[in-house]
Amino acid sequence: MEREQVVHQLVHLYALQPERLSKQVRIEQALRYAITQEWPSGMRLPAHRKLAESLGVARQTLALAINTLLNEGLLKTAHGQGTWTRKPATKPAAFIQERPLSQRAQKVLQGPGASLIQSGAFVPGIPDIAQFPMRKWRQLYSSVTVPQNALLLSYSTGGYGPLKRAIRDFLERWRNIRCDIDQIIITDGTHNGIELCAVALADVGDTVVMESPCYWGARNVFTAAGLNIEMLPWQPGQGHNLPVASAPVQLTYLTGSHHYPLSVPTSAHDKQRLCDALASAYIIEDDYEFSRDDHANLLFDPQSERHFLVGSFSKMMFPGLRLGYLVVPRQLSEPMNRLRSELFREGRMLDQAVLAQFIFDGDLDAWCRRIQRDYLGRQQVMHDQLRTLPRLKRISPPSSAISLCVEFEPPIDDVKLAQALLKEHLIVRPLSPVCAANDPRVGLVMGVGMLSGETLAREAQRLRRCLENLLR
Repeated sequence: MEREQVVHQLVHLYALQPERLSKQVRIEQALRYAITQEWPSGMRLPAHRKLAESLGVARQTLALAINTLLNEGLLKTAHGQGTWTRKPATKPAAFIQERPLSQRAQKVLQGPGASLIQSGAFVPGIPDIAQFPMRKWRQLYSSVTVPQNALLLSYSTGGYGPLKRAIRDFLERWRNIRCDIDQIIITDGTHNGIELCAVALADVGDTVVMESPCYWGARNVFTAAGLNIEMLPWQPGQGHNLPVASAPVQLTYLTGSHHYPLSVPTSAHDKQRLCDALASAYIIEDDYEFSRDDHANLLFDPQSERHFLVGSFSKMMFPGLRLGYLVVPRQLSEPMNRLRSELFREGRMLDQAVLAQFIFDGDLDAWCRRIQRDYLGRQQVMHDQLRTLPRLKRISPPSSAISLCVEFEPPIDDVKLAQALLKEHLIVRPLSPVCAANDPRVGLVMGVGMLSGETLAREAQRLRRCLENLLR
């Protein structure tokens, strides 16, 4: 590639990054995207001075960003000889044939999964990390890291007690759930909570029923656990496609009060009808996204002997936190706590202590109220831009969630549509790969967490123009 073309592409990608992020982070994300998606491996970068001048940043800022990608293995350098791109390493086919992965692992890798790109315009599932009150978060670390708190550096046993109390009170305020502290298990996020349920409540070959469309991450966890997955389509306002006859069902996995990926309110009535028809041994409800007033959509009952609620702070706060909770029946809290300790070991007590104080101080409530108002405004901008698209079947109504879903009239290849948008640096997820074989829905899932203000308005217009051209 010509040097000027490389510089032009990098400047363009840098301009697409959210302006609230630091210059260093914006450069890192632009370089990461270019190396993994556009530039060939072994391509020499232009002189750092030239790049810094073109980007309008200090050479030290550029050097820090490049050093990050050197540590990630996406760049390589030799003293006095320049810097070259380096694609992520993959194992040769011969190695895979000699040492094949398990069938469960191969099924996970063949299905939809986490994208290598976790930043950019409309990437779904990522909250607004730029506005999060990180200064207060850092101050809390200083306040809990004192000599008398040395035990915070050890393993935890069943989770940090004050954090459990804080979560109990938070669930009562926001979800109208009244449970005991002992029913709460601290997890390393949603996937960890679902995995614990899969291991504790089902054996290999048991059946788990999921809604279609489903959350791909949960499906991957159940696949890795060796469970037989059945998917039943759900249509808002119509309910589930109830089975005429069904084999014994061990687990039923449901979305909480706000469906992901459809991004519409769920129905407790629909979920109850499905559970009555299936008579499954256990019901797991994933409270992926919620607002303060939608708890009536939850089916979860903390007094029940078969209901479980999975929650995470990753979508409320920031993904790197990797802390969540699992609310379990009283009779299962002690054995499941011990099982978690035996399988995963427990730690991260400093993070748990900081999160507990963040909740006790009222900062989490304030942040949720503020950012959910913000998300609602952003979704309204997106709705206004996309509601006139050709071949549009349905668009999720504006809500306080970080994701929205656009459905199209079939036949449209939403996978190719998403790939075409990726070439324009617009990152979305196709809907069809997370639908059952008998569910013909197609569409795109996108997020509003990474963009706001004038940047959101500009990129939403660009997305609409690109989709109009592609759909016609």
